[in-house]
Amino acid sequence: MKSKPSLFDTRNLQAHPWHGVSIGDDAPEVITAYIEIVPTDAVKLELDKASGLMRLDRPHRFSSQCPTLYGFIPQTYCDALVAKRASERTGLDVEGDHDPLDICVLTEKSIHSGNLLVRAVPVGGFRMVDGNEADDKIIAVLENDLVYGELAHIAQCPRALIDRLKHYFLTYKQLPHEGKRKVEIAEVYDRAEAHEVIRRSQRDYERLYGTPRTNAPRAAKARRKPTKR
Repeated sequence: MKSKPSLFDTRNLQAHPWHGVSIGDDAPEVITAYIEIVPTDAVKLELDKASGLMRLDRPHRFSSQCPTLYGFIPQTYCDALVAKRASERTGLDVEGDHDPLDICVLTEKSIHSGNLLVRAVPVGGFRMVDGNEADDKIIAVLENDLVYGELAHIAQCPRALIDRLKHYFLTYKQLPHEGKRKVEIAEVYDRAEAHEVIRRSQRDYERLYGTPRTNAPRAAKARRKPTKR
């Protein structure tokens, strides 16, 4: 008599979006991105790092909304190596923000909710400093996107869209009565520098969490016994 499968069999568990999903074999040229929020979201959604579930962080205080898909790159972490690069390039004394590397993904398609994985091609980034922390934002295009998919460099992106992104990140935390900004975009960098930041964030991740495993669903599939015909 066959025993019933355990409810806690790892094959039945969803991969953790940060730790259990691979960045992709083609990184940093093409990477997997986990999307948390989309341009129509009126609330700030964020991954709960302990559980791997999405949680509502806060409603947006003002009218500012992110103009692109926004999330992070799995199996990355912003710590000493990312911070060192930011310090070298800006002359500021900063540390990593101890979060996965953020990413904005440009697409002409309307995607109505987050909590999904996409393949994206990095084309540049913002060297953002939040207080005394490096908080880089990688700018990427959705792979094979009909409008943005052929762009290879951030300089080819529509200037108005890059300006909207800058405005969003410079103002979304700022209260109307505050005179001095808490964040700054110290540099807008190209594709080669985006690749360097991604590689450093991968090494920062490995230093803290060890060598990443392949994503859980793919590994589980490989363990399944062939179906008898």
